[in-house]
Amino acid sequence: MQHALSLYNTLTRRKEAFEPLHSPFVGVYLCGPTVYNDAHLGNARGPVVFDVLVRYLRHLGYTVRYVRNITDVGHLENDADEGEDKISKRARAAQLEPMQVAEYYANRYHNHMEALGCLPPDIEPRASGHITEQIGMIEEIIANGFAYEANGSVYFDVPRYNEQHSYGKLSNRNIEELLAGTRDNLAGQDEKRSPLDFALWKKASESHLMRWPSPWSEGFPGWHLECSAMSRKYLGQTFDIHGGGLDLMFPHHECEIAQSQASHSHSDEARVWMHNNMITVNGQKMSKSLGNFITFNDLFKGGAAALSQPYSPMTVRFFLLQAQYRSPIDVSDDALQAARKGYRKLMNGLRLLDKLQLPEGTERAADTEKTDAELRKLVADCFAGLNDDLNTARAVASLFNLLRKFNGFGANLATLANVSEAALAEAIGAYRSLVTDILGLVDEPRANAEDLLSLTLAFYQEAKATKSYDKVDQIRAALKEQGIVVKDTKAGVDWAYSEE
Repeated sequence: MQHALSLYNTLTRRKEAFEPLHSPFVGVYLCGPTVYNDAHLGNARGPVVFDVLVRYLRHLGYTVRYVRNITDVGHLENDADEGEDKISKRARAAQLEPMQVAEYYANRYHNHMEALGCLPPDIEPRASGHITEQIGMIEEIIANGFAYEANGSVYFDVPRYNEQHSYGKLSNRNIEELLAGTRDNLAGQDEKRSPLDFALWKKASESHLMRWPSPWSEGFPGWHLECSAMSRKYLGQTFDIHGGGLDLMFPHHECEIAQSQASHSHSDEARVWMHNNMITVNGQKMSKSLGNFITFNDLFKGGAAALSQPYSPMTVRFFLLQAQYRSPIDVSDDALQAARKGYRKLMNGLRLLDKLQLPEGTERAADTEKTDAELRKLVADCFAGLNDDLNTARAVASLFNLLRKFNGFGANLATLANVSEAALAEAIGAYRSLVTDILGLVDEPRANAEDLLSLTLAFYQEAKATKSYDKVDQIRAALKEQGIVVKDTKAGVDWAYSEE
């Protein structure tokens, strides 16, 4: 398949021409949420970025299998190997079953992703539903000599692994330096042979709410293990693209690579590792631990301390697409208001497209070659941005250049005589495809239906008062087409849904 798409591979530290393992099939895995609390704006960047990537790959003609997991067990506090499971802790505090907590927040996450225009993944596996696969992978790692059992728990032997492979190559870290920085961190963790070792399986304490039987103990899998096991089940031992936030590069993704190599000894799990940068507030990473996060409810409905007003989901999506995914992006009222303005310009562009028709009786110029070339160059620039490591910022800037050309045509339709019908149709089709199909931006209703209905009924009352019965009939007929019946009562004018 011929295309010019290149992607930055964190593993090799360079942009590489994208070549799928088994073209035209492409496997994409994205680390999803731990569903113990409401997601926040910082959690949205990865899903939006990789939604655009999947959309664009499909636009290029690939058959994509997009897998995004849900973590519902094994993610302990502070991302450590000790402490309470985040979901269990929330369940205990609310006196609920852990799966009640996981289901509640997973549903809310799905609703927010849908509002942001993210297509659902093709497969959304849960850690709790793949215990068998995780136990099987641990057994392989033990058999290959890269893990050990201690008091019912199983740990990955990082120094032993590093003798044959390279632990730290994804995050560009040196194991000696890592060890030097953790020599005093084994207090209370005497089960581990090295402070760098991480849990593959943890024996459950008596108070731990989630547990499964295993060859070693009744317990639960380590956080890092689920993605290795589930990506292999649905995408194979080696697949094309693994994505996630920059904060997951170490230790989570580093451990994934180690687990995958230790279980079958030949693969880095994914051929391309992509990491989106963070969203910041006043230069600080947005996170729950810092308390500077903005939940989607506060973002969409108002109430965020850092913002003066609510912003619509499509405004937020456009805001996230205004920066290249590997660059940080700072959230503020000014940035979101600028995004809202830009988003609405693109939507007005969509409304304009159907009006770009040569006036009847106007003859097309004999030579349209120059204008055709200009228009096709503007379209090519949009795709050049996407092909350059999914640079949505560059693609959006080029879209505005194309829109400026369309606006010029719209201001003087006679100038359409200078462009061929074919070139105009190509440009219009490309604009629609780029905005809606690839960037995933759709028009949002700006008006409140109840407010519009109240205004219409006020016009109805005014028409009745002035005995403008033709207008009265017009308003009644127009509302009836929308399934609304006007009711004249002693108390005034009211309305009801039509029962016809």
